[in-house]
Amino acid sequence: MTTPELPTQYQPAEVETRGYERWVSAGYFTADAGSGREPYSIVLPPPNVTGSLHVGHALDHSIQDALTRRARMRGYETLWLPGMDHAGIATQNVVEREIAKDGLSRHDFGREAFVERVWQWKEESGGRILGQMKKLGDGVDWSRERFTMDQGLSRAVQTIFKKLFDDGLIYRAERIINWCPRCLTALSDIEVEHSDDDGELVSIRYGSGDAEIVVATTRAETMLGDTAVAVHPNDERYAHLIGKEVEVPLTGRSIPIVADEHVDPSFGTGAVKVTPAHDPNDFEIGRRHSLESLVIMDERGIITAHGPFQGLDRFEARPAVVGALRQQGRIVAEKRPYVHSVGHCSRCKTVVEPRLSLQWFVNVAPLAKAAGDAVRDGRTRIHPPELAKRYFDWVDDMHDWCISRQLWWGHRIPVWYGPDGDMVCVGPDAEPPAGYQQDPDVLDTWFSSGLWPFSTLGWPDETPDLARFYPTSVLVTGYDILFFWVARMMMFGLYAMDGRPPFRTVALHGMVRDQFGKKMSKSFGNVVDPLDWIARYGADATRFTLLRGANPGSDVAISEDWAAGSRNFCNKIWNATRFALMNGAVSDGLPDELTAPDRWILSRLQSVISSVDAAFEEFEFAKISDALYHFAWDEVFDWYVELAKVQISEGGAVAENTARVLGHVFDALLRMLHPLVPFVTEELWQALTGRESVVIASWPDFSPELVDPEAEQEVASLQELVTEVRRFRSDQGLKPGQRVAARLSLSGTALATHEPAIRTLLRLDDATEAFSPTARLTVGAVTVEIDTAGAIDVAAERKRLEKDLAAARKEHAQVTGKLGNEQFMAKAPDDVVAKVRQRAAQAEEDIDRLEGLLAALPA
Repeated sequence: MTTPELPTQYQPAEVETRGYERWVSAGYFTADAGSGREPYSIVLPPPNVTGSLHVGHALDHSIQDALTRRARMRGYETLWLPGMDHAGIATQNVVEREIAKDGLSRHDFGREAFVERVWQWKEESGGRILGQMKKLGDGVDWSRERFTMDQGLSRAVQTIFKKLFDDGLIYRAERIINWCPRCLTALSDIEVEHSDDDGELVSIRYGSGDAEIVVATTRAETMLGDTAVAVHPNDERYAHLIGKEVEVPLTGRSIPIVADEHVDPSFGTGAVKVTPAHDPNDFEIGRRHSLESLVIMDERGIITAHGPFQGLDRFEARPAVVGALRQQGRIVAEKRPYVHSVGHCSRCKTVVEPRLSLQWFVNVAPLAKAAGDAVRDGRTRIHPPELAKRYFDWVDDMHDWCISRQLWWGHRIPVWYGPDGDMVCVGPDAEPPAGYQQDPDVLDTWFSSGLWPFSTLGWPDETPDLARFYPTSVLVTGYDILFFWVARMMMFGLYAMDGRPPFRTVALHGMVRDQFGKKMSKSFGNVVDPLDWIARYGADATRFTLLRGANPGSDVAISEDWAAGSRNFCNKIWNATRFALMNGAVSDGLPDELTAPDRWILSRLQSVISSVDAAFEEFEFAKISDALYHFAWDEVFDWYVELAKVQISEGGAVAENTARVLGHVFDALLRMLHPLVPFVTEELWQALTGRESVVIASWPDFSPELVDPEAEQEVASLQELVTEVRRFRSDQGLKPGQRVAARLSLSGTALATHEPAIRTLLRLDDATEAFSPTARLTVGAVTVEIDTAGAIDVAAERKRLEKDLAAARKEHAQVTGKLGNEQFMAKAPDDVVAKVRQRAAQAEEDIDRLEGLLAALPA
């Protein structure tokens, strides 16, 4: 085989685009549902059609790509299915902002024309992230790409809505929901982000005289809709008031004082105002006591209650109401700032308003129970297992899910209303009765994405893909959406697929943070753009940086320096493989005759294969990356390559055998690295083996017959000797590349046959008759004598050693002073004292070593 000539430097940009296009065109990522191989499948959590690849995506995708590439190499029929979410609120907002530049609103278009405009935007501008996924190297099956509003998935949505409706699991009712006055739509709990905001706590006196009671509120404007005051039934302070009425200030209305166990007597005054139409807890109190629900603001947060505040925005009305109460002497106390939790729309960050509204809901109780049971009985495993508690906390206490949204972009609710007020739910293969009008609302985006693991495989039809690849093998996602998305997919998958969960394992990773552990934020200025890193360091380096910090369930810290280090690692792989190729490395099986270094590196290779395999099973990508990094750099590149140079220089059969071992080791190493750094390994593996692609190569097998403890011990002794002599040389003031004469006493030791390698690695010449040693070192059973005469500047070396000795003595004096201080020893924690003792011991060791080196210098 002719050895291909690799460029002297690895240029990621030249390799990545060409390599990815070849993989796709060759069909390596296209799964065959009709093959006889065992399936392995992952559905990509669909990014929003409005989205761009952020660093969280890059981590998530790198993990999934590594898993699927390895599964493919292990012989599984592997499907990694891509797609996008239509992102109802986000996408509608984008297009509304776009048409607003022309002074238009969606109402100027009308519903049908506006939806057509959104589809147009989607085709022209949406889906940028798909191209960015290719830059990262995602090995997804593009032939199966899906969109949550494509024809097949729309059919799935209609089918499951009808099934849930017919089973009594979907209903329409007036309930308190989260409402966004900016997006003008209902929001589910998971679309609300809570933050601790500065506000105010105002205590207000209701009634007068004997019928007087004080309540506290952070939303004074809502008192305009109060229909009761509630106290705990066992609170003796208010027992005499239960059943009586008090007047609501500013309104002239009288409201009852009711007893309800929901009230916490220890919070505030122990009495709470009840506004059933504008607070979820108050709504429940109102239902228990048959209270009236007064809606006092519209969908934009404008006060509608008759009186002086009518027409004010809610945040304008708040100080106005407080001012009016203050004028009437009704304010008992005011606290500002008062920090409390406030809900914000996850899309536009507007403060969410609890609002009584007629909406569609899913009765989640039986679905959530099934989702909890599937994890408890082992049908689905949550990894790491300690995060299962969070999952159970959510599914065991899930509230009915509001699924209707007051938008135009999305899956329209398939319910139609007749002229006489009757209602019919229409499935995908049916037509509504003549004269009926469809419900104007659309479904929550999470409703369609909850069907993703089975709708993308063809459900409700019984397709070959659904039969072969469901349940999927693993879901990879961040722990932060365990509740948002995972629980919904579990509920719908178990419901639609007869108790079969959508995935066998949920592998949770953490959030990406900066090197100091801080959350990435534009306001902090620490946000990493993975596309920028890909452009500067390459996709492989970007992926490796993320994976090297990825432990199950733990946050991932990254920095620019680590990305540069990962690029250096890729360059090192390139250069080491070039060396192997330049020295005739071939991958055509192992020779019969092996040296101790050959047996050592082959034995170490088996250890790494075993540890990497075990770590993959537990999704421990930090361990995988670390094991491969240190094996490659510390053992293959730093040691075996250097030992191989000596063996190759011998020529003959030894050189030929070494070339074959080099080829075998680099072949296996590149295959194991491929799932993590696919581009550089593909280029190098093809050059090394001459075969088609590492993407479809087999994963390295563990070979127990190559495990060789004796060879490992022998080379470990050699490494110890070389390491100690290198340090000894440095202590003597010798430069790393400086050659000196030396005498080695290796006779009778296990290292006797390694003298050529030892002398090469240590830059040691043979001792002549005139050899006169100036320094001696014993390591184990080996003694090394060297002659530094004429090789160093004795005066300069003496000055350097005396300076180091003075520093060591100063350090020793400081730490022994601390250890002799009774007050320090009595107050300092044990771990601090232990560290000071360690510093003292190290200082003593340095003093002895430096004094010995000074004494050994020629006069």
